[in-house]
Amino acid sequence: MTLAFIELLKGADILVYPLALCSIALVYILVERSVALRGSAVIPDDLADAIVAGQPATGGEHSVLGRILAFSQKHPGDPEATRAFARLEVARMERGLPYLDVIYAGAPLIGLTGTVWSLIRVFSSISGSTGMPDPAKFTSGVSLALSATVIGLCIAIPALIGGGVLQRRVDKQAAQLDVLLARILARTDVPPRA
Repeated sequence: MTLAFIELLKGADILVYPLALCSIALVYILVERSVALRGSAVIPDDLADAIVAGQPATGGEHSVLGRILAFSQKHPGDPEATRAFARLEVARMERGLPYLDVIYAGAPLIGLTGTVWSLIRVFSSISGSTGMPDPAKFTSGVSLALSATVIGLCIAIPALIGGGVLQRRVDKQAAQLDVLLARILARTDVPPRA
């Protein structure tokens, strides 16, 4: 298994480096956004319950909802500024997600480029005198040539799935924040946080 993986990497030739960069960026973005978009970091239950119930809101200072609430309390007469701040927080939640689209689109193209590059080398090794390739080397070369495409697809598929899951999580949390923001702005007298 390990030898097959090493052969797969060798088949990608020089384009294994941009593919490795894509895979490192993919893992980093997926892990970082998964942690940043967990429920307690965006909308803590206790803070949301207090806002819905119209009670003094405490806790969750480092959450997205907590920052929006703190901003609204610092600017009590400016609901438009609070709405703009909430939109800015939602935009921060989407940070990194567009790069997953770039990885999803780019990794297979890099892999395809590696495949074409390797196939050109394989076909250029055909003997000029006989016009026939060495069958063993030819089949091995074509097999290795396809490895760059396989690597590119193995990077693109998690980028597509992970990006879709994270974007839906952001959309859901943005809708929840919108409802809670309306509740915050509907308060005529927002009590200071304890």
